[in-house]
Amino acid sequence: MPFISRRLRAALLATASATLVAAALPPPVPLGIGDPLFPHLGNPGYDVLSYDIGLTYRGSNSEPLDAVTTIDARTTEQLDRINLDFTHGKVREVEVNGLRADFATADEDLVIRPPGRLPAGVPLHITVRHTSDPSGKKESGGWVRTADGLAMANQADAAHRVFPSNDHPADKAYFTFRITAPKDFTVVANGLPAGTARHGAETTWSYRTEHPMATELAQVTIGRSAVLHRTGPHGLPVRDVVPSADRKRLEHWLGKTPAQLDWMERQVGRYPFETYGLLVADTETGFELETQTLALFERSLFTRTAYPEWYVDSIMVHELAHQWFGDSVSPRSWSDLWLNEGHATWYEARYAEEHAGQKLESRMRDAYTRSDDWRAAGGPPARPDTPAPGQKLSLFRPVVYDGSALVLYALRQEIGEKAFDLLERSWVKEHRDSNAATADFVRLASQTAGRDLTEFFDGWLYGKKTPPMPGHPDWHSAEPAGQR
Repeated sequence: MPFISRRLRAALLATASATLVAAALPPPVPLGIGDPLFPHLGNPGYDVLSYDIGLTYRGSNSEPLDAVTTIDARTTEQLDRINLDFTHGKVREVEVNGLRADFATADEDLVIRPPGRLPAGVPLHITVRHTSDPSGKKESGGWVRTADGLAMANQADAAHRVFPSNDHPADKAYFTFRITAPKDFTVVANGLPAGTARHGAETTWSYRTEHPMATELAQVTIGRSAVLHRTGPHGLPVRDVVPSADRKRLEHWLGKTPAQLDWMERQVGRYPFETYGLLVADTETGFELETQTLALFERSLFTRTAYPEWYVDSIMVHELAHQWFGDSVSPRSWSDLWLNEGHATWYEARYAEEHAGQKLESRMRDAYTRSDDWRAAGGPPARPDTPAPGQKLSLFRPVVYDGSALVLYALRQEIGEKAFDLLERSWVKEHRDSNAATADFVRLASQTAGRDLTEFFDGWLYGKKTPPMPGHPDWHSAEPAGQR
């Protein structure tokens, strides 16, 4: 029998043990945190603390980008496998805590088998070398191809079409972006600049967020862009990113942002982030998006003459209001979406009333008339129907916009303007940089009003029929279309 050293015997035993463990493990399967609307979204067992996302863009917005995503996290339970949300890219290599790890895919999950079982409460450092593919259907989200490059539109669950992640707003984290592109391109991302480095014909641009962010709010834009700077309230840096050829044409709109910031601060308190600005992209998405600190707008919103000025102004305020409602205070589950969109619509409508004479009460009365129809078509505000497969953007339906702003109008009617204004300020202050659920809003509203509002909210948020409007007994909702 040949001599086998003690070190070799130990290695052989470790290999045999790992083989036995692997044989005992079930095949890779997609997991989720049990979101009522998207059950496979997010992953249990760990809490992400930060993402470091490196991307290399070669100059074509139809070719995959080379990418390295590094995730620092902490385990919250014992793990034999680590699931990340990821699709639409090729994974080349994975490391866990500095050691190579096996991996497989299951549906839209990247399933990683670490070299050993991970106990609860330990640091987790994951490095994934992969590609990030901007090709595909625009309506699927993730990368959005523009006339001169790329931008991101990750809501509701498309960030994992760009980078591996725990793609659910319940797990917010800090972000660092390092994007390399040809030197004639400009790159901007969420947060503040953290330096540039020129190497040959390419430049690497770095950005960092100073506040945690949900994956759906990540933004990177690559293009032949102009970056315009101005100052908001309290010296806030305001940074806009626009197609270079449009910088003068868009100045009329961009110059409105500081005053809009001031108006929002007078409603709910200090702006919650380190910078703000508009990303005006030459593309057609069908929506604008509240990506954190750098909101995405279609160029056509500002260049089409069909839109009245007050309407464009109010849409700008809608996305600005989201920086408080949805970005700083993020939903705990996607059923809490009404808190995002209802509030953004509320301040959009309030701004239009104060600055353009568009009566809030008239808009709310019209919403009340349609409310039962909206509930029948898509569910009540806080219990929306699950979107059909492949149609996740259908979650963004009238009942979560004007139908949810109507809930806030009813609440103000119920508890009075003074209590309502206090509630709004308390909500964004108490839950800043964190997540909150509908139950948290009900609890704080009851505390602010000095009485239990559970029954009031049950009807307005979960009822199939719209309750009577406080103070307006003459308001009536039309019969749903299917019952007429």
